[in-house]
Parts: sequence; structure tokens; C-alpha cells
Amino acid sequence: MFAFLFSISFLITVQSHSFHNSSLVSSTNFLSGGLYSIKSDITNYFGLRTQNTILLEENSRLRNQIRSLDIREKIPALDTLILPSSFDFLGANVINNNYSKTRNYITLSSGENEGIRSDMGVITSKGLVGIVNKVSFNYARVQSILNENSQINAKLKKSTHFGFLVWDAKNPNIVQLTEIPKLAPVAVGDTIITGGNSAIFPRGILIGTVKDFAVRSDDTFTLQIKLFNDMTNLNHVYIISNPNREEIENLELNDAE
Repeated sequence: MFAFLFSISFLITVQSHSFHNSSLVSSTNFLSGGLYSIKSDITNYFGLRTQNTILLEENSRLRNQIRSLDIREKIPALDTLILPSSFDFLGANVINNNYSKTRNYITLSSGENEGIRSDMGVITSKGLVGIVNKVSFNYARVQSILNENSQINAKLKKSTHFGFLVWDAKNPNIVQLTEIPKLAPVAVGDTIITGGNSAIFPRGILIGTVKDFAVRSDDTFTLQIKLFNDMTNLNHVYIISNPNREEIENLELNDAE
């Protein structure tokens, strides 16, 4: 009975006096706030596993973005001012490079999705690399100039005399330029470039310098060419796209018929 009467008197006192009412509200808010804070701490604690998973996923996404930017920034800029403007150049990364066999190939981490097609030329900022011979959606295979089946039109930079670039499968830093006429003014140290007599490579792509030469029985020179590229250490390359290639090849095909 005492508790009942005390409760009634307490409620009457609180309702009739603003000070007591305010004090009760403040106390109630303090108590409920404390309870809510404890509840929040408990909920946050048990939710740490979910939050950690979200953070890990976010970190993975950011790392992939940074890696993608890193790869793009590491590809050196190609000075296209020295090359014909009618050709387009696509950057790619080397993911596999063979150079110790007689038929060597290079694998690139770009393919049809990036616009790469078979029979496109491949170079670096230093010089010639090879020709694309197989393509999938995401990858491309390049027939290296260090391949006994490789045969690319090349010439002396200082004259119009040209021949065919081949490889004797001996030294990965040395290739051969054959069928150069004996009348050509050849000297050790001469620069060799692409001849431009095909729709694959523009004229003027650097290849290397004459290391040595000898006269063959058919009165032509065979030149030993020291490559500008280190073919054992390729990281980034450029694929050459010729927008006019189909038109040129159709024209030459009609001439052959």
C-alpha cells in the first residue's frame, strides 16, 4: 500500500512541477542513451566480421585498379613522329617470350578484344620484334624475328638496296639480311630498317646495325645484323595496324591475277 501511494504521489509531484518533470526526462534520456550506446557497441562488435569482408573486397578492387593504372603507365611512349601517320599503334604487354628455340614465339596479354588481328607487325620503341600469327579474344601470339620461318623485307637506311631478314637460329642478338646486291655500298656499322614493301610494316622501323658481311656464291651479300632490341628482355610492345591494308592487298591480288 505504501508503494502504491508513493507512486501516485510521485507522479502528481512530477506532473505539477516543471523542475521535477525536466529532471525525470533528463534522467530517462541518460538511461536510455546509455542502453542504446551499449546495444550499438554490442551490435558493432558482432558486425565486425561483415565489415572486414566489405573492407577486404574494397581493398581488392582498389589494388586491381592501381595495378591496371601501373601497367598502363609503365608502357613507354612511342615516338610516332618518325613513323608514317597512316598507321595506328596499340600498346600491349609481353607475358611469355621464347628465344632459345629454332622457332620462337611471343605471347601478348591483348587480343581480338583490343583490336589485334593476325599479320599485324609488332615493334618496341627500339625496333622490330615480329608479326602476329595467332589471336584469341584476350591474347595474341607473335612469330618472333628469332624464328627460322621468319622472312621480313628490310633495307639499308642509306640506300634503296633491300633484302630479306632471316635468322640462322644461332645467336638471339644477331639476325641475317640476305640477297643484298653486291653493288650495294655496305659497311660495318650501317643501319638497317624495314623496307616498307608490305602492308605490315611501314618503312623506317629500326632493326639493327651491320656487324659483319660476306659475299655469297650468287654474288649477293649476307649481312650479319646486331639487333637494337634485346630479344631476351621484352616487356612492352606496340602492334602496328594499317587501316589501308585490305585495300592494298586486294589491289596486289588483282595485279597478280
